[in-house]
Amino acid sequence: MSTAINPALPPTRAIVFLAFAAFASQAMVRVTDPLLPQIAADIGTTVGTASIVTSAYAVSHGLTQLFGTPLGDRLPKYVMVAVLCLACAVATAACGLSQSLASLGIARLACGMTAGTLIPLCMAFIGDTVPYERRQAVLGRFLAGTIMGLVSGQVIGGVVGDYFGWRSVFLFIAALFVFVALMLGSEILRNPVTRVWPRPSQSRSVLADYAAVLGSSWARTLCIAGFLEWAIMFGAFAYIGADLHTRQNLSFTGIGLVLAAFGIGGLTYVVLVRWLVDRLGQIGLVRLGGVLLALAFLALALLPSWWTAFAMITVIGLAFQMIHNTLQVNATQMAPEARAMALGIFSFALYAGQAFGVAAAAPAVDSHGAVPVFMLAAAAWPLLAWWIITRLRARSMI
Repeated sequence: MSTAINPALPPTRAIVFLAFAAFASQAMVRVTDPLLPQIAADIGTTVGTASIVTSAYAVSHGLTQLFGTPLGDRLPKYVMVAVLCLACAVATAACGLSQSLASLGIARLACGMTAGTLIPLCMAFIGDTVPYERRQAVLGRFLAGTIMGLVSGQVIGGVVGDYFGWRSVFLFIAALFVFVALMLGSEILRNPVTRVWPRPSQSRSVLADYAAVLGSSWARTLCIAGFLEWAIMFGAFAYIGADLHTRQNLSFTGIGLVLAAFGIGGLTYVVLVRWLVDRLGQIGLVRLGGVLLALAFLALALLPSWWTAFAMITVIGLAFQMIHNTLQVNATQMAPEARAMALGIFSFALYAGQAFGVAAAAPAVDSHGAVPVFMLAAAAWPLLAWWIITRLRARSMI
Protein backbone atom coordinates (compact mmCIF):
# COMPACT_ATOMS: atom_id res chain seq x y z
CA MET A 1 0.00 0.00 0.00
CA SER A 2 1.12 3.55 -0.49
CA THR A 3 2.69 5.64 2.18
CA ALA A 4 0.36 7.91 4.13
CA ILE A 5 2.25 11.20 4.13
CA ASN A 6 -0.20 13.44 5.97
CA PRO A 7 1.87 16.62 6.17
CA ALA A 8 0.97 19.39 8.60
CA LEU A 9 -0.62 21.27 5.74
CA PRO A 10 -2.13 19.63 2.65
CA PRO A 11 -0.13 20.24 -0.56
CA THR A 12 -2.69 22.72 -1.85
CA ARG A 13 -0.99 23.73 -5.10
CA ALA A 14 -0.28 20.10 -6.00
CA ILE A 15 -3.94 19.21 -5.46
CA VAL A 16 -5.10 22.20 -7.50
CA PHE A 17 -3.00 20.90 -10.41
CA LEU A 18 -4.57 17.47 -9.93
CA ALA A 19 -7.96 19.15 -10.21
CA PHE A 20 -6.85 20.48 -13.61
CA ALA A 21 -5.90 16.94 -14.63
CA ALA A 22 -9.34 15.75 -13.56
CA PHE A 23 -10.86 18.68 -15.45
CA ALA A 24 -9.15 17.61 -18.68
CA SER A 25 -10.01 13.96 -18.12
CA GLN A 26 -13.70 14.64 -17.53
CA ALA A 27 -13.85 17.06 -20.44
CA MET A 28 -12.66 14.21 -22.65
CA VAL A 29 -15.28 11.86 -21.18
CA ARG A 30 -18.27 14.04 -22.06
CA VAL A 31 -16.96 15.89 -25.11
CA THR A 32 -18.74 13.56 -27.54
CA ASP A 33 -22.23 14.04 -26.05
CA PRO A 34 -23.22 17.03 -28.24
CA LEU A 35 -21.15 15.72 -31.18
CA LEU A 36 -22.94 12.43 -31.86
CA PRO A 37 -25.29 13.84 -34.56
CA GLN A 38 -22.38 15.65 -36.25
CA ILE A 39 -20.09 12.61 -36.16
CA ALA A 40 -22.90 10.40 -37.48
CA ALA A 41 -23.62 12.78 -40.37
CA ASP A 42 -19.95 13.21 -41.28
CA ILE A 43 -19.15 9.50 -41.24
CA GLY A 44 -22.50 8.44 -42.71
CA THR A 45 -24.14 6.39 -39.97
CA THR A 46 -26.89 6.64 -37.34
CA VAL A 47 -26.62 8.35 -33.97
CA GLY A 48 -27.05 5.01 -32.21
CA THR A 49 -24.18 3.49 -34.19
CA ALA A 50 -22.00 6.55 -33.67
CA SER A 51 -22.51 6.18 -29.91
CA ILE A 52 -19.77 3.52 -30.12
CA VAL A 53 -17.37 6.43 -29.49
CA THR A 54 -18.99 6.80 -26.06
CA SER A 55 -19.27 3.13 -25.13
CA ALA A 56 -15.78 2.28 -26.49
CA TYR A 57 -14.28 4.95 -24.30
CA ALA A 58 -16.23 3.75 -21.27
CA VAL A 59 -15.15 0.12 -21.73
CA SER A 60 -11.42 0.85 -22.00
CA HIS A 61 -11.61 3.51 -19.30
CA GLY A 62 -13.19 1.04 -16.93
CA LEU A 63 -10.84 -1.86 -17.71
CA THR A 64 -7.81 0.37 -17.22
CA GLN A 65 -9.13 1.44 -13.84
CA LEU A 66 -9.54 -2.19 -12.87
CA PHE A 67 -6.09 -3.39 -13.93
CA GLY A 68 -3.97 -0.22 -13.97
CA THR A 69 -4.63 1.27 -10.55
CA PRO A 70 -2.55 -1.33 -8.63
CA LEU A 71 0.48 0.56 -9.96
CA GLY A 72 -0.75 3.53 -7.94
CA ASP A 73 -0.05 1.57 -4.75
CA ARG A 74 3.50 0.84 -5.95
CA LEU A 75 4.69 3.92 -7.90
CA PRO A 76 4.54 7.68 -7.18
CA LYS A 77 0.93 8.56 -7.94
CA TYR A 78 1.60 12.17 -8.88
CA VAL A 79 4.30 11.25 -11.39
CA MET A 80 1.97 8.66 -12.91
CA VAL A 81 -0.72 11.31 -13.42
CA ALA A 82 1.74 13.59 -15.24
CA VAL A 83 2.89 10.81 -17.58
CA LEU A 84 -0.67 9.71 -18.29
CA CYS A 85 -1.67 13.26 -19.21
CA LEU A 86 0.96 13.25 -21.97
CA ALA A 87 -0.34 9.90 -23.21
CA CYS A 88 -3.89 11.30 -23.16
CA ALA A 89 -2.76 14.16 -25.39
CA VAL A 90 -1.49 11.73 -28.04
CA ALA A 91 -4.60 9.51 -27.93
CA THR A 92 -6.99 12.46 -28.08
CA ALA A 93 -5.17 13.99 -31.02
CA ALA A 94 -5.57 10.65 -32.80
CA CYS A 95 -9.35 11.00 -32.44
CA GLY A 96 -9.25 14.29 -34.32
CA LEU A 97 -7.22 12.73 -37.12
CA SER A 98 -9.49 9.67 -37.54
CA GLN A 99 -11.07 9.18 -40.96
CA SER A 100 -13.56 6.41 -40.19
CA LEU A 101 -15.82 5.26 -37.38
CA ALA A 102 -13.58 2.24 -36.84
CA SER A 103 -10.41 4.32 -36.42
CA LEU A 104 -12.28 6.81 -34.23
CA GLY A 105 -13.52 3.96 -32.05
CA ILE A 106 -9.96 2.62 -31.69
CA ALA A 107 -8.66 6.08 -30.82
CA ARG A 108 -11.37 6.47 -28.20
CA LEU A 109 -10.35 3.11 -26.77
CA ALA A 110 -6.83 4.50 -26.45
CA CYS A 111 -8.21 7.62 -24.74
CA GLY A 112 -9.91 5.46 -22.16
CA MET A 113 -6.77 3.40 -21.59
CA THR A 114 -4.64 6.48 -20.94
CA ALA A 115 -7.19 8.43 -18.88
CA GLY A 116 -8.75 5.56 -16.96
CA THR A 117 -6.60 5.73 -13.84
CA LEU A 118 -6.24 9.53 -13.64
CA ILE A 119 -9.03 10.34 -11.20
CA PRO A 120 -8.56 7.27 -8.94
CA LEU A 121 -4.85 8.16 -8.68
CA CYS A 122 -5.68 11.81 -7.91
CA MET A 123 -8.11 10.79 -5.17
CA ALA A 124 -5.67 8.24 -3.76
CA PHE A 125 -2.94 10.93 -3.63
CA ILE A 126 -5.34 13.15 -1.68
CA GLY A 127 -6.07 10.24 0.65
CA ASP A 128 -2.34 9.74 1.20
CA THR A 129 -1.49 13.39 1.84
CA VAL A 130 -4.54 14.92 3.52
CA PRO A 131 -5.56 13.97 7.08
CA TYR A 132 -8.98 12.37 7.29
CA GLU A 133 -10.55 15.24 9.24
CA ARG A 134 -9.70 17.62 6.37
CA ARG A 135 -10.26 15.22 3.51
CA GLN A 136 -13.97 15.79 2.85
CA ALA A 137 -13.52 19.51 2.22
CA VAL A 138 -10.51 18.89 -0.02
CA LEU A 139 -12.32 16.19 -1.97
CA GLY A 140 -15.24 18.59 -2.34
CA ARG A 141 -13.00 21.18 -3.98
CA PHE A 142 -11.44 18.48 -6.15
CA LEU A 143 -14.97 17.42 -7.16
CA ALA A 144 -15.53 20.95 -8.44
CA GLY A 145 -12.69 20.38 -10.91
CA THR A 146 -14.24 17.19 -12.24
CA ILE A 147 -17.67 18.82 -12.58
CA MET A 148 -16.22 21.80 -14.41
CA GLY A 149 -14.54 19.32 -16.73
CA LEU A 150 -17.88 17.69 -17.47
CA VAL A 151 -19.43 21.07 -18.15
CA SER A 152 -16.56 22.29 -20.29
CA GLY A 153 -16.42 19.08 -22.28
CA GLN A 154 -20.03 19.50 -23.33
CA VAL A 155 -19.65 23.22 -24.04
CA ILE A 156 -16.39 22.72 -25.94
CA GLY A 157 -17.96 19.88 -27.88
CA GLY A 158 -20.96 22.01 -28.82
CA VAL A 159 -19.34 25.39 -29.49
CA VAL A 160 -16.04 24.31 -31.06
CA GLY A 161 -17.82 21.55 -32.95
CA ASP A 162 -20.38 24.00 -34.33
CA TYR A 163 -17.79 26.48 -35.64
CA PHE A 164 -14.75 24.35 -36.45
CA GLY A 165 -16.01 20.77 -36.76
CA TRP A 166 -15.85 17.80 -34.43
CA ARG A 167 -12.21 17.00 -35.26
CA SER A 168 -11.07 20.35 -33.89
CA VAL A 169 -12.72 19.52 -30.58
CA PHE A 170 -10.39 16.58 -29.99
CA LEU A 171 -7.32 18.58 -31.01
CA PHE A 172 -8.31 21.27 -28.52
CA ILE A 173 -8.60 18.72 -25.70
CA ALA A 174 -5.22 17.26 -26.67
CA ALA A 175 -3.62 20.70 -26.28
CA LEU A 176 -5.29 21.01 -22.88
CA PHE A 177 -3.68 17.77 -21.73
CA VAL A 178 -0.25 19.02 -22.79
CA PHE A 179 -0.76 22.18 -20.73
CA VAL A 180 -1.82 20.17 -17.66
CA ALA A 181 1.16 17.83 -18.01
CA LEU A 182 3.50 20.83 -17.98
CA MET A 183 1.89 22.13 -14.77
CA LEU A 184 2.20 18.75 -13.09
CA GLY A 185 5.79 18.42 -14.22
CA SER A 186 6.70 21.78 -12.71
CA GLU A 187 5.17 20.71 -9.40
CA ILE A 188 7.09 17.43 -9.43
CA LEU A 189 10.34 19.37 -9.76
CA ARG A 190 9.45 21.72 -6.89
CA ASN A 191 7.55 19.58 -4.38
CA PRO A 192 9.17 16.43 -2.91
CA VAL A 193 5.78 15.20 -1.65
CA THR A 194 4.83 14.47 -5.26
CA ARG A 195 7.82 12.15 -5.67
CA VAL A 196 7.32 9.90 -2.64
CA TRP A 197 7.44 6.18 -3.42
CA PRO A 198 5.47 3.54 -1.50
CA ARG A 199 7.39 1.73 1.20
CA PRO A 200 8.45 -1.68 -0.15
CA SER A 201 7.90 -3.28 3.26
CA GLN A 202 4.25 -2.24 3.15
CA SER A 203 3.53 -3.37 -0.42
CA ARG A 204 1.55 -6.58 -0.73
CA SER A 205 0.99 -8.67 -3.82
CA VAL A 206 -1.54 -7.46 -6.35
CA LEU A 207 -3.64 -10.56 -5.79
CA ALA A 208 -3.69 -9.90 -2.04
CA ASP A 209 -4.92 -6.36 -2.68
CA TYR A 210 -7.64 -7.59 -5.01
CA ALA A 211 -8.69 -10.17 -2.43
CA ALA A 212 -8.84 -7.50 0.28
CA VAL A 213 -11.20 -5.36 -1.78
CA LEU A 214 -13.35 -7.97 -3.49
CA GLY A 215 -13.58 -10.08 -0.36
CA SER A 216 -15.58 -7.32 1.32
CA SER A 217 -19.35 -7.64 0.90
CA TRP A 218 -19.69 -3.88 1.44
CA ALA A 219 -17.21 -3.18 -1.35
CA ARG A 220 -19.15 -5.46 -3.68
CA THR A 221 -22.40 -3.70 -2.75
CA LEU A 222 -20.90 -0.28 -3.51
CA CYS A 223 -19.60 -1.48 -6.88
CA ILE A 224 -23.00 -2.91 -7.86
CA ALA A 225 -24.68 0.32 -6.80
CA GLY A 226 -22.17 2.35 -8.82
CA PHE A 227 -22.70 0.16 -11.91
CA LEU A 228 -26.48 0.58 -11.77
CA GLU A 229 -26.22 4.30 -10.99
CA TRP A 230 -24.12 5.08 -14.06
CA ALA A 231 -26.03 2.68 -16.33
CA ILE A 232 -29.30 4.46 -15.55
CA MET A 233 -27.81 7.95 -15.55
CA PHE A 234 -25.67 7.97 -18.67
CA GLY A 235 -27.71 5.43 -20.59
CA ALA A 236 -30.28 8.23 -20.77
CA PHE A 237 -28.12 11.35 -20.43
CA ALA A 238 -25.92 10.48 -23.43
CA TYR A 239 -28.94 10.95 -25.73
CA ILE A 240 -30.26 14.25 -24.40
CA GLY A 241 -28.19 16.17 -26.96
CA ALA A 242 -29.50 14.08 -29.85
CA ASP A 243 -33.06 14.49 -28.55
CA LEU A 244 -32.68 18.28 -28.40
CA HIS A 245 -31.38 18.29 -31.96
CA THR A 246 -34.15 16.00 -33.25
CA ARG A 247 -37.22 17.30 -31.43
CA GLN A 248 -36.18 20.94 -30.94
CA ASN A 249 -33.83 21.43 -33.92
CA LEU A 250 -31.34 22.99 -31.51
CA SER A 251 -27.89 23.90 -32.85
CA PHE A 252 -24.81 22.11 -31.55
CA THR A 253 -23.80 25.29 -29.72
CA GLY A 254 -27.23 25.40 -28.10
CA ILE A 255 -26.98 21.73 -27.18
CA GLY A 256 -23.60 22.26 -25.54
CA LEU A 257 -24.89 25.21 -23.53
CA VAL A 258 -28.02 23.37 -22.39
CA LEU A 259 -26.01 20.29 -21.38
CA ALA A 260 -23.72 22.58 -19.38
CA ALA A 261 -26.60 22.92 -16.92
CA PHE A 262 -25.49 19.54 -15.53
CA GLY A 263 -22.37 21.23 -14.23
CA ILE A 264 -24.38 24.10 -12.74
CA GLY A 265 -26.36 21.58 -10.73
CA GLY A 266 -23.21 19.74 -9.72
CA LEU A 267 -21.47 22.91 -8.59
CA THR A 268 -24.57 23.84 -6.62
CA TYR A 269 -24.13 20.57 -4.76
CA VAL A 270 -20.45 21.36 -4.08
CA VAL A 271 -21.44 24.72 -2.57
CA LEU A 272 -24.25 23.22 -0.47
CA VAL A 273 -22.68 19.86 0.40
CA ARG A 274 -21.94 20.55 4.07
CA TRP A 275 -25.40 21.98 4.68
CA LEU A 276 -27.10 19.15 2.81
CA VAL A 277 -25.17 16.45 4.67
CA ASP A 278 -25.90 18.08 8.03
CA ARG A 279 -29.60 18.45 7.29
CA LEU A 280 -30.31 15.23 5.38
CA GLY A 281 -27.55 12.75 6.12
CA GLN A 282 -26.56 10.11 3.60
CA ILE A 283 -29.93 8.38 3.56
CA GLY A 284 -31.79 11.64 3.09
CA LEU A 285 -29.47 12.65 0.25
CA VAL A 286 -30.10 9.40 -1.60
CA ARG A 287 -33.87 9.57 -1.02
CA LEU A 288 -34.23 13.15 -2.24
CA GLY A 289 -31.82 12.56 -5.11
CA GLY A 290 -33.83 9.60 -6.37
CA VAL A 291 -37.10 11.55 -6.32
CA LEU A 292 -35.62 14.58 -8.08
CA LEU A 293 -33.98 12.45 -10.78
CA ALA A 294 -37.23 10.63 -11.48
CA LEU A 295 -39.16 13.88 -11.85
CA ALA A 296 -36.47 15.49 -14.00
CA PHE A 297 -36.24 12.64 -16.52
CA LEU A 298 -40.03 12.44 -16.67
CA ALA A 299 -40.14 16.15 -17.52
CA LEU A 300 -37.51 15.68 -20.24
CA ALA A 301 -39.73 13.05 -21.84
CA LEU A 302 -43.06 14.88 -21.58
CA LEU A 303 -42.15 18.59 -21.82
CA PRO A 304 -39.93 19.02 -24.90
CA SER A 305 -38.40 22.49 -24.91
CA TRP A 306 -34.89 23.81 -24.53
CA TRP A 307 -35.69 25.80 -21.38
CA THR A 308 -37.36 22.81 -19.72
CA ALA A 309 -34.31 20.76 -20.64
CA PHE A 310 -31.98 23.38 -19.14
CA ALA A 311 -33.92 23.47 -15.86
CA MET A 312 -34.25 19.71 -15.60
CA ILE A 313 -30.60 19.05 -16.44
CA THR A 314 -29.67 21.47 -13.66
CA VAL A 315 -31.82 19.41 -11.29
CA ILE A 316 -30.22 16.23 -12.61
CA GLY A 317 -26.74 17.61 -11.94
CA LEU A 318 -27.65 18.42 -8.33
CA ALA A 319 -29.59 15.24 -7.61
CA PHE A 320 -27.06 12.93 -9.25
CA GLN A 321 -24.27 14.28 -7.02
CA MET A 322 -26.44 13.66 -3.96
CA ILE A 323 -26.42 9.95 -4.74
CA HIS A 324 -23.01 9.66 -6.38
CA ASN A 325 -21.07 11.57 -3.75
CA THR A 326 -22.65 9.40 -1.06
CA LEU A 327 -21.38 6.29 -2.84
CA GLN A 328 -18.03 7.93 -3.54
CA VAL A 329 -17.37 8.87 0.09
CA ASN A 330 -18.06 5.30 1.16
CA ALA A 331 -15.81 3.99 -1.62
CA THR A 332 -12.79 5.99 -0.39
CA GLN A 333 -12.82 3.86 2.76
CA MET A 334 -13.51 0.46 1.16
CA ALA A 335 -9.88 -0.66 1.60
CA PRO A 336 -7.47 2.02 2.88
CA GLU A 337 -4.61 -0.50 2.72
CA ALA A 338 -5.03 -0.61 -1.09
CA ARG A 339 -6.70 2.73 -1.71
CA ALA A 340 -5.72 3.24 -5.36
CA MET A 341 -6.86 -0.24 -6.32
CA ALA A 342 -10.10 0.05 -4.36
CA LEU A 343 -11.00 3.32 -6.05
CA GLY A 344 -10.01 1.83 -9.39
CA ILE A 345 -12.35 -1.13 -8.92
CA PHE A 346 -15.18 1.20 -7.91
CA SER A 347 -14.52 3.46 -10.91
CA PHE A 348 -14.43 0.42 -13.20
CA ALA A 349 -17.93 -0.45 -12.04
CA LEU A 350 -19.08 3.08 -12.88
CA TYR A 351 -17.74 3.10 -16.44
CA ALA A 352 -18.84 -0.48 -17.09
CA GLY A 353 -22.30 0.68 -16.11
CA GLN A 354 -22.05 3.66 -18.46
CA ALA A 355 -20.97 1.47 -21.36
CA PHE A 356 -23.79 -0.98 -20.71
CA GLY A 357 -26.40 1.76 -20.34
CA VAL A 358 -25.43 3.63 -23.51
CA ALA A 359 -25.22 0.44 -25.59
CA ALA A 360 -28.49 -0.96 -24.22
CA ALA A 361 -30.35 2.27 -24.98
CA ALA A 362 -28.98 2.67 -28.52
CA PRO A 363 -31.50 0.35 -30.31
CA ALA A 364 -34.44 2.06 -28.60
CA VAL A 365 -33.12 5.51 -29.53
CA ASP A 366 -32.64 4.51 -33.17
CA SER A 367 -36.13 2.97 -33.37
CA HIS A 368 -38.27 5.21 -31.17
CA GLY A 369 -36.18 8.21 -30.15
CA ALA A 370 -34.94 9.08 -26.67
CA VAL A 371 -38.34 9.52 -24.97
CA PRO A 372 -38.77 5.84 -23.96
CA VAL A 373 -35.25 5.86 -22.52
CA PHE A 374 -36.04 8.95 -20.42
CA MET A 375 -39.24 7.30 -19.17
CA LEU A 376 -37.38 4.15 -18.19
CA ALA A 377 -34.78 6.19 -16.30
CA ALA A 378 -37.56 8.04 -14.45
CA ALA A 379 -38.97 4.70 -13.29
CA ALA A 380 -35.58 3.22 -12.36
CA TRP A 381 -34.20 5.99 -10.16
CA PRO A 382 -36.60 5.57 -7.19
CA LEU A 383 -35.99 1.82 -7.21
CA LEU A 384 -32.22 2.22 -7.15
CA ALA A 385 -32.41 4.89 -4.43
CA TRP A 386 -34.58 2.61 -2.28
CA TRP A 387 -32.09 -0.27 -2.64
CA ILE A 388 -29.10 1.93 -1.76
CA ILE A 389 -30.95 3.22 1.31
CA THR A 390 -31.65 -0.33 2.51
CA ARG A 391 -27.93 -1.15 2.15
CA LEU A 392 -26.83 2.00 3.99
CA ARG A 393 -29.21 1.22 6.85
CA ALA A 394 -28.01 -2.35 7.06
CA ARG A 395 -24.41 -1.12 7.09
CA SER A 396 -25.10 1.31 9.94
CA MET A 397 -26.48 -1.53 12.06
CA ILE A 398 -23.34 -3.68 11.77
